[in-house]
Amino acid sequence: MDRRKFVGAAAAASGILLLKPKTVFGYEANSAVRLALLGCGSRGTSVAESFLNTTSARFVAVADLFPDKLGPAKTRLDQLGAQKGYPKMEEKMMFHGYKAYEEVASSPDIDAIQISTTPFFHVQHLDAAVRGGKHVYCEKPIGVDVAQAKQALEIGKRAEGHVSLEVGFQIRSAPPFVEMIRRIQQGALGKIGAIAAHYNAPAATYPPMPNMSPDELRIRRWYWDRVLSGDIIVEQAIHLIDICNWTLQSHPIKATGTGGRNIISHPGDTWDNYEVAFTYPGNVHVSFSCTQFGPNDWFDVSARMFGADGHAEIPYSGPMQIVGKNAWTWAADQSAQPAVSTKFAANGVFTDNLADAQREKDRGFIDSITSGNFHNQSAAGVETALSAMLGRMAGRQGRDVTWEELMQHGENYELGINMTQFS
Repeated sequence: MDRRKFVGAAAAASGILLLKPKTVFGYEANSAVRLALLGCGSRGTSVAESFLNTTSARFVAVADLFPDKLGPAKTRLDQLGAQKGYPKMEEKMMFHGYKAYEEVASSPDIDAIQISTTPFFHVQHLDAAVRGGKHVYCEKPIGVDVAQAKQALEIGKRAEGHVSLEVGFQIRSAPPFVEMIRRIQQGALGKIGAIAAHYNAPAATYPPMPNMSPDELRIRRWYWDRVLSGDIIVEQAIHLIDICNWTLQSHPIKATGTGGRNIISHPGDTWDNYEVAFTYPGNVHVSFSCTQFGPNDWFDVSARMFGADGHAEIPYSGPMQIVGKNAWTWAADQSAQPAVSTKFAANGVFTDNLADAQREKDRGFIDSITSGNFHNQSAAGVETALSAMLGRMAGRQGRDVTWEELMQHGENYELGINMTQFS
């Protein structure tokens, strides 16, 4: 008996009524998935705007640790919703405080949750959402340490077949990247021997925040905090590591690294550079580096993959191409006007090769819910998060670290903040 028949038989025997997702949530009748935005910062609001602009979903709730974040997010989402004829969000659907995530997860008026909170809390919020039977779009990283990553994997197993669980690696939905990786995996480069990847971006900045407690200041400036963010290699540069994992269909088995805090001087303990040599199965070597300092207009992200039959250029901005035996250029296949060169965007809204990434990602998530063909990206999300942690551990300890050692003795982060003060 296959799994579908087994589950159906078990349900019948136990008296459980299994309904199609459209029947349960009434999508056909209401024509819109009811979303909640959990985490109303710049990035969270930007992704929520994309959901409203490119899908049929509507936002019915906002939630954040800090009450001052709710008003601007609600106003903006109400404005965009009004253009589609959606009613304004009810005041009772605005939640704040440390337990706001639990209120959102337990609300019967919400179908799905967009988790755009501080990375340290992603797994805690993901757990509550899945326990509440909610579909989840969770920003990366899915965990800032090994313990969280392992927990996320277990949450993903519980979600399988019940709800959609999407992880915010929108690059995997960007048409130029999708086509490039498809060609490489079908042998366009021949055997891959080495990869060089880099993610160079300006430092995160914040306006003055006077009259705040040290704990509140630390959370509001979470980019500068290693425990809250996972550090620049786990929070930001993880996208390039994900491209490598995606292409090679594996994770690194060893890393050696270095790095430090050489330029930035703001409070906090994040580094401003990492240089890591990853070894993947098949003895494929990846030379990876990331920086987070310098002029605000400095932004350069790219991967270059070298194979027996040629090499591939895979940048955020610029020609997406294969040079060699199976030469190909993405731009040559397009009839649209040349894209505007991508510049760094703190809210994650990029152009050029990433112009359609968020749109396609959002549509895929909503379609998975309305069709009942649920996505579950937890395993890939965890694998990439752990890969970034491997690089962080190698860099921080300045030595070789294997995947097995990471999984057995990985860094375990403690927050050290009494969150009940934000009730």
